[in-house]
Amino acid sequence: MTPVALITGGQQGIGLGIAEALAGAGFSVALTAEMPPDSAPVKGALERLEPFARYFQHDLQDIDHVPKLLDSVRAELGPVTTLASNAGVPASVRGDMLNLTPDSFDFVLGVNLRGAFFLAQEVARRMAAEPSPHYRSITFVTSVSAAMVSVERAEYCISKAGAAMMAGLFAARLAADGIGVFELRPGIIETGMTAGARDRYTARIEDGLVPAGRWGQPADIGSVVVPLATGKMAFATGAVIPVDGGLSIPRL
Repeated sequence: MTPVALITGGQQGIGLGIAEALAGAGFSVALTAEMPPDSAPVKGALERLEPFARYFQHDLQDIDHVPKLLDSVRAELGPVTTLASNAGVPASVRGDMLNLTPDSFDFVLGVNLRGAFFLAQEVARRMAAEPSPHYRSITFVTSVSAAMVSVERAEYCISKAGAAMMAGLFAARLAADGIGVFELRPGIIETGMTAGARDRYTARIEDGLVPAGRWGQPADIGSVVVPLATGKMAFATGAVIPVDGGLSIPRL
């Protein structure tokens, strides 16, 4: 029986980096996103991950569909042993937080917080109810924005701060069940989400913003997820791990 990883937003960016790392570690990989199966990112991801991956279309805002999603994954691959809660949306418009609209606030929190919580809740219920020969884990991919303020994207920061608390809550609730829960806080990662700010961030990185002196890559996140998902850090459940090249280190 092969361990099964469910990765939200696994068709691109950080999610794809996680999927590639876990597939390389012997996991069967279930990718899920709201994109149709015939979209270019989905087809490209499946080609890269063949034969280890399957795709399951799901909108995180549709919490009523969660049981069907997990039933489908189980039918094709087996019960989920690892959840990488990675999918998220940015602020609809960067700008003065005094002009933030309720629609933008509700959309970002609806995906990044509400949708992520209820998927993790159902995964956790099923993990706790059914023994497995494999170590089970949930990893929440949040952001350095869980603690570092960006006033031009307040709704995103608020959603990630809430997700950080969500990770801690699940860690405390599931520890006695032997299910590890972790939080990863990526920094400036080279993905489609950051493409629009590439020139601005590159200049700041070159000026010393990131001590490591480079952009992060999706593979940087994937390499950290593997030991978490395979139980090598089981007693560190609840850990908050920055994956940011030193960006969040307080400095004078």
